[in-house]
Amino acid sequence: IIHSIYPYKLSFNLHYNLINQQQKKETLKMPIISITSPSHLLITIFMILLSSKMFCISLSQNLLCPTGTPKVGLPVTKEDIDLLQFSENLEFLEAEYFLWAVHGYGLDIVAPELAMGGPPPIGVRKANLDFFTSNIINEFAMQEVGHLRALRSKVGGLPRPLMDLSSRHFAHLFDEAFGYKLQPPFDPYRDSLNFMLSCYALPYAALVGYVGTNPLIQGYESKRLLAGLLGVESGQDAMIRMYLYERAGKVVYPYRHTVAEFTIHISNLRNRLAMCGIKDEGLFVPWQLGAENRTTTNILSADFYSLSQWRTPEEILRIMYNTGSENAHGGFFPRGANGNIAKNLLKLECGIKNATKKSQKKTLIKS
Repeated sequence: IIHSIYPYKLSFNLHYNLINQQQKKETLKMPIISITSPSHLLITIFMILLSSKMFCISLSQNLLCPTGTPKVGLPVTKEDIDLLQFSENLEFLEAEYFLWAVHGYGLDIVAPELAMGGPPPIGVRKANLDFFTSNIINEFAMQEVGHLRALRSKVGGLPRPLMDLSSRHFAHLFDEAFGYKLQPPFDPYRDSLNFMLSCYALPYAALVGYVGTNPLIQGYESKRLLAGLLGVESGQDAMIRMYLYERAGKVVYPYRHTVAEFTIHISNLRNRLAMCGIKDEGLFVPWQLGAENRTTTNILSADFYSLSQWRTPEEILRIMYNTGSENAHGGFFPRGANGNIAKNLLKLECGIKNATKKSQKKTLIKS
């Protein structure tokens, strides 16, 4: 450091004096620095002041920036682990979809350790995105990778579930939203607008899921993690909705529906699948559903008090499975989502089927 400040070599004569204490066996070597010029003296003083300033800054940061850790409570509880691991399914979905759309490859290249041996997604490919949209989605993709890392470090990772991100699946989803088959079938990878319309469904599902999870979380580290995830997912959802709102009146080629109509139909489908009332709204709403009953624009979807909506894991699975049942897998997760919560709900489906079969057999025997 000194040489970088002062271009000439500094000659320090180090002398060592032996200081004998009461016990002659113990000796201490003390360096004495001999200053050979006024320039050396100035540099020495500068270095002492610099080091003392750095020490003071470090000390002040410790005093002014406490950890915020509570004095009581657990950082993470067992119940927290199941709830937060459930959210990894949605984070995997977003990470793979966004990465592939921009780069043409996913977690197996970017962060293979996060997949934990889980199968690669079905039918996903690079999207035809313009420069502006590509930059947005690339940032989203890297954020989702970070979310998976954070979740893995705090509550442990899950193997990547099998996910269907094919054009065929999205086409079926949009057909169901409109109530008839779109011609040609909707392709999310066709262009930037189509892709952003398909993204309309993803961060919002994570957002409402995190809000629903919040009152069930107990650990202080779990709460901090949840708040951090929720903040970024909310930002992503807001960005996507604003992108679409700017194009709300544009007709989506080659269909005769505007961007706003697409969002309304998708939101209505999710409400029908979840079966828990209106928790999802398009870009325009009746004024009775607007903020303070005074707006028809709906850039951010919210409840009567303009607070974020919330959903339970069961509601989210009904939507993501596209079956209207948390016990019947399909949709984005052909084999079901991973984690204890999702697996237990699928076991319940198997139990119901087995009970039904036994009942049918008894009926046949009696007849």
